[in-house]
Amino acid sequence: MAALRALLPVVRRPLRSWPGCAALRPFASEADFKYILTEKKGKGRNVGLIRLNRPKALNALCEGLMAELNQALAAFEADPAVRAIVVTGGEKAFAAGADIKEMQNQTFQDCYSGGFLSHWDQLTRVKKPVIAAVNGYALGGGCELAMMCDIIYAGEKAQFAQPEILLGTIPGAGGTQRLTRAVGKSLAMEMVLTGDRISAQDAKQAGLVSKIFPVDTLVEEAIQCAEKIASNSKLVTAMAKESVNAGGALPRVESGEWRGHWGCFYHRRKVPNSRSQHLSA
Repeated sequence: MAALRALLPVVRRPLRSWPGCAALRPFASEADFKYILTEKKGKGRNVGLIRLNRPKALNALCEGLMAELNQALAAFEADPAVRAIVVTGGEKAFAAGADIKEMQNQTFQDCYSGGFLSHWDQLTRVKKPVIAAVNGYALGGGCELAMMCDIIYAGEKAQFAQPEILLGTIPGAGGTQRLTRAVGKSLAMEMVLTGDRISAQDAKQAGLVSKIFPVDTLVEEAIQCAEKIASNSKLVTAMAKESVNAGGALPRVESGEWRGHWGCFYHRRKVPNSRSQHLSA
């Protein structure tokens, strides 16, 4: 139970209190960004779409792109009309990793004192469901970014890898932990130690990917899934996401206590949604 109490303050931490998000402006249109495109999609415009947009660099994750991504996520999180978010890239690459050119001149002291990659995981703190629509390469930081999302949909030609070892380093944005939880120790160890890529089909078989679609329909399928999620209770959706994530991070006994925590919440507060009546049917 102690681990549960320790986790709650992090889960409840407002998005605007995160590093780099102190001076957020209201929702920005795609014209405000250099490295990403944003728009609202769906029949009710209740799905926020974020498209990584550095095609010449295969969407390599530079600091500017990550700052804009975090800003767009925070804006969609604060927008009451948006109920779910889709993050995607281009047909050739979701994101081909971190921007090596940007990193190559940084010393260990620069990275340590500057909080290197400290703001990369802000996506995991978004309370609204986030779907990654992955076409092409999802390598290194790109694979890690996809794994930070709640659901991964992949195009038929998508490829996933953690090739950092080929550059003399290891995944630095949670890849070793998230990949192990997603596909199991053996495959995760093989991917991390060899740098080998796996196909969308292998990723689905291993549990990393939820569904596979043709390249040209992938994003629309992700938006349709987001719309379906958005049709449910906003509160219960947030509770469900939080519970699943906590269950994957806590020991089995304490994850059971977490489920009990939400069960007590339901019985004491009664979720304000007409669908709750079906539970007593």
